[in-house]
Amino acid sequence: MADEAVERTMKHLWTSALALLVAGSAWAHGDHGTGSAKQAERQQSWWLDLVPRAAAAQQMEIDESQGLRFVRADGLPNHATGHFPNRFNPNSIAAQRYYFRMPLKPAKAGRVAYYRPNHLFGVALNGVVFDPNTAEYWNDDRRSGWMIEALSGSRPLGIDQNNAHVQPDGSYHYHGVPTGLLDKLGGRGKPLMIGWAADGFPIYFDETLRSSWRLKAARDAGGPGGRPDGTYTLDYEYVRGLGELDECNGRDGVTAEFPKGTYYYVVTAKFPYVPRCFVGTADASFVKQGGPHTRGGPGGGRPPPPLGR
Repeated sequence: MADEAVERTMKHLWTSALALLVAGSAWAHGDHGTGSAKQAERQQSWWLDLVPRAAAAQQMEIDESQGLRFVRADGLPNHATGHFPNRFNPNSIAAQRYYFRMPLKPAKAGRVAYYRPNHLFGVALNGVVFDPNTAEYWNDDRRSGWMIEALSGSRPLGIDQNNAHVQPDGSYHYHGVPTGLLDKLGGRGKPLMIGWAADGFPIYFDETLRSSWRLKAARDAGGPGGRPDGTYTLDYEYVRGLGELDECNGRDGVTAEFPKGTYYYVVTAKFPYVPRCFVGTADASFVKQGGPHTRGGPGGGRPPPPLGR
C-alpha cells in the first residue's frame, strides 16, 4: 500500500510538472516576450536575441505501461528560442517525430557506459532532446577523437541563450542548461526535474551541485597543441570527489518526485554540462538512425498513443 501511495504521489507531481509547461490551451505555445541575451564570459557572438515562439505548437505525450515509459513528442520548444537560421546555424526549427522508450524502474548496470556521438542523452519534459555531442572535430577529422565542445565558443555554432541550436533535420536540441525550460518550471534556487535520460533515470537541474570534472594540466599527445582551455572534450578529466557529482554527473539522493530516493543526473553550468555517460542501460530508441529521429530501436512493447488523440 505504501508503494502504491508513493506511485500516486509521483504521478501527481509528474502531471503537475507537465502542466507548468503548457500555460493555457493544451500543449500549445503561449505568448513570449522578446529580449536580448546577456553577454557570455567567453565569445559573445554566438549568443543570440530571442524570438517570441517556435514555429508550431509543442506536443508531448507520456504513456506508462508494461513497466515502460513511452514518450512521443514533436521536439518543439515551449519557450522563446534564438533566431534560426542565423549566421552560424543555417537550419530552421522543424517538428520531429520522436518515439522514445525507457524503463519505469531503471537499475544501475554496475559500470558506466560512455555514449557515442550518434546517441541522444535524454529528453526534456517539453519534448526537446539533450544532445551534447557535436560533428566538429580538430582538423575536421572525426577519427582523431578530438571533438569540439559546442559551448566552448571556440567555433561559433549558432547556440542560443537556452544553450541550444538546430540540426540539419530541424531538431532543436540542448547542449547545456535549458534556461527557457527552467523559467517555465518555476525558475532557479531549488532542484528542478527537467527530463528523463535514455536509461530511465531522471534528469535534474540543481545549481548547488558541482561537477567533478576539470581541465587537464596538459593536453594528451597526438592532438592539437597548446594548453587545455575547454575547446575539446578531451581537455577535461574526471577527478573523483572533486564535486558532489560522479563521473556521469549524477548522484543518489531524495527529491520531491522520489521521496524514497533515486539515482539522478544533473545538468550543470560547467563541463560536462549534459552528462556524457550512463550508469544504467540506455534504450536503443535514443540512437539516432541516419537522419530525422522518427522511431525507436528494436525491442518489444507497444508504441505510445498518437499525438492529439
